[in-house]
Amino acid sequence: MIAAPAGGFHGPVKRSITIAGHQTSISLEPVFWQALEAVAVRLGLPLSALVAEIDAIRIVADDPPNLASALRTWLFDDIG
Repeated sequence: MIAAPAGGFHGPVKRSITIAGHQTSISLEPVFWQALEAVAVRLGLPLSALVAEIDAIRIVADDPPNLASALRTWLFDDIG
């Protein structure tokens, strides 16, 4: 049988991040923010720089998803 996550379920949290010199708001669940922060630390990058790099990859995709979806997908691939 499955169980709820240890910390419970949490909805998206909106944060503002500067990408390419402009502010953008991104809504992600706390677990995704925590994962992004951990990857940024691991790579020695500011969080905004990591998000900007993922955004740059997203933009050139054949059918680019929204930024929040791209971040979730990238994180899922990174841990896989």
